[in-house]
Amino acid sequence: MLALCLQDCDFPAMTPAIFGLSGTGLTADERAFFRESDPAGYILFARNCENREQLRALTEELRAIHGREKLYICIDQEGGRVARMKPPEWLAFPPGEVFARLYEMAPASAIEAARSNAQALAMDLAEVGITADCHPVLDVRQPGAHDVIGDRAYGSEPMQVAALGRAVLDGLARAGVVGCIKHIPGHGRALADSHKSLPTVEAKEEELETDIRPFRTLADAPVGMTAHVRYTAWDSENPGTLSSFVIGEIIRKRIGFGGLLMSDDLDMEALSGSVPERAARAIAAGCDLALNCWAKMDDMAGIADRLPALSEHGERRLAAALDYASGPVLTDQTELLARRDALLALAGTPA
Repeated sequence: MLALCLQDCDFPAMTPAIFGLSGTGLTADERAFFRESDPAGYILFARNCENREQLRALTEELRAIHGREKLYICIDQEGGRVARMKPPEWLAFPPGEVFARLYEMAPASAIEAARSNAQALAMDLAEVGITADCHPVLDVRQPGAHDVIGDRAYGSEPMQVAALGRAVLDGLARAGVVGCIKHIPGHGRALADSHKSLPTVEAKEEELETDIRPFRTLADAPVGMTAHVRYTAWDSENPGTLSSFVIGEIIRKRIGFGGLLMSDDLDMEALSGSVPERAARAIAAGCDLALNCWAKMDDMAGIADRLPALSEHGERRLAAALDYASGPVLTDQTELLARRDALLALAGTPA
């Protein structure tokens, strides 16, 4: 089936997609497909992360396929319940709520704790060749909302969320890892989990100013991820990921975000239609990259066949993102964690 697809499909020079991998090593079909389709990047999950030696070999093979030392290889490694690299092979890190509690007592200490934590976390990523983290979460936590965000959030006050989010971006960059602000323009009000269904937010436009404020403050971030949420004040038909109005008018203009914009995972049940159709709609709406996580060959081949080449704007934004990280700043991980823990102890909050 793959051989036939590679003959019949007219792949662009670089496919504006991020693809997942099926296991701890590439299959022959994946290797051939990735070489032909040349996706902009990859995303890793727990199924891909067995140990340090294996994971480093996997990321090195991806680089070798493309002949690009700078390759966008990302992962969801936030800490707390969202962590793909897990103990005992890798360290566990706390969720955003831990830093939010400290911020309420000592903002400067919370910012330094979050920065140290992010740098220590990113050192684990950089060691195995991962260049990007889908983090920080800038969703403003709202009372009564679905817990899909919950303790992942850095609080319910927009400037607090932005301050801690900036610290995370800085900490990641110090270890040579680029961060990604999510979920633009805000998932904090959603009453449903977008992994399972489409959340509809009926807040008025003036209320949504609260949601977009952290994203506006960090509009210079290198990478952002859209939200699969429908905002009736902006577009009563389409979720943000598929809405040209939300992307063009809200994300690009009102928020002022100029970085690389990737969709959230296209396999999520908030979206309808086939996965290749969703990818085409996301790119047409204004996303730079379509994110497809689950390594289903038929879906990935369909995406590569349907999408145009990565735009010139997308190429520049991708290059800028890969050049963003300032690291590595040589620091001992143990020292970073000790600094974080000493600061968190001020609020009686263990990591």
